[in-house]
Amino acid sequence: MIDFDFRNPTRIIFGRGVIERLGPTVVEYGGAKVLLHYGGGSIKSNGVYDAVKRSLEGAGLEVIELGGVRPNPRLSLIQEGIKICRDNGIDFIVAAGGGSVIDSAKAIGVGVPYSGNVWDFYMDREIPVETLPVATVLTMPAAGSEASFSSVVTNDDGALKRPLDIELIYPAFSILDPETTYSLPPYNTACGISDMLVHVIERYFTRVPDVDLTDRLCEATMRTIISNAPIVLAEPKNYAARSEIMWAGCVAHNNLLNTGRIGDWGSHMIEHELSAINDVAHGAGLAVIVPAWMKYVCKHDPERFLQFAVRVFGVEQSFHDPERTIMRGIDALGGFFRSIGMPSTLAEIGIGEESFQAIADKVKKIDPEKRIVGNLVPLTNADIVEILKIAK
Repeated sequence: MIDFDFRNPTRIIFGRGVIERLGPTVVEYGGAKVLLHYGGGSIKSNGVYDAVKRSLEGAGLEVIELGGVRPNPRLSLIQEGIKICRDNGIDFIVAAGGGSVIDSAKAIGVGVPYSGNVWDFYMDREIPVETLPVATVLTMPAAGSEASFSSVVTNDDGALKRPLDIELIYPAFSILDPETTYSLPPYNTACGISDMLVHVIERYFTRVPDVDLTDRLCEATMRTIISNAPIVLAEPKNYAARSEIMWAGCVAHNNLLNTGRIGDWGSHMIEHELSAINDVAHGAGLAVIVPAWMKYVCKHDPERFLQFAVRVFGVEQSFHDPERTIMRGIDALGGFFRSIGMPSTLAEIGIGEESFQAIADKVKKIDPEKRIVGNLVPLTNADIVEILKIAK
């Protein structure tokens, strides 16, 4: 286990009907004039919008709205939000929606006090030092952005998708009511499940030794997601299962499971470029990439992949043929993704081999000099192309 300094300042308000606490809690945190940020029409059809407005206005808050957030949130809308906040003296942002809405709100928050282009932060040209406070009302468990220090934004100019990871952008507080997820379409629910599961997988595959506690925490979280996924898909209004999924998605990305270890994140960096190219849902793209990545790198750490197969998917261990056990574990993961309606090949999401080299060239490099990405097995551009070929 490596040394770590863990802090998560986001307050979680969890349970039935907790949206009514939104407005008073914004006031508690010093808000007076709020930007309500959201996506399309779903929060207006499922009652969340009305509940949010009622709580905010009931607490005496002035509310200005900005909707229209798309999956893989766009820089252009973020820049519009920054202007609205400046022109109207906004002092607090409420993001009502899923990870894309929350990531967009975080970007607006750091962009308002910054005199330059907020994209500078996502290209590592500058480091933000101020932000407007952000609160979230989560309606789609997936990205874990409701309690993370991450925001991922897409710039249509160059089709680039880039992350910003800094403690400054942890939300002040987040409202999590599992009942708000009842109306999620099955595909959106499944994409969220895929996303949160991979957040744990990225942390689980580490080269750091002696991390048994966080191994077990990761395994418990993965097994909880896997066991509850078919329930929420078959019974959308099963409060108990929806609660497990919503809390698992939050824990998967609030960095508790990252303590004392270094995750991989190569699959995430590759998938970011897939969704930048054709706007595929992040969870769907990950369902394609992660099993292919596993097949490509598993020989570098067979013991960890063996542990994954046995502990997470309950594969019976073959002591005479450990490679068979490992491949059965990877196949079980792929089978799980397919069972919840996720794609399993790049062809299914409209990406052909002619795009592979361009995708590899655009993947954000953790080490620009060596042009590598990933930590369990550092990947070159050539490695990324081979993974894409496995996934084709």
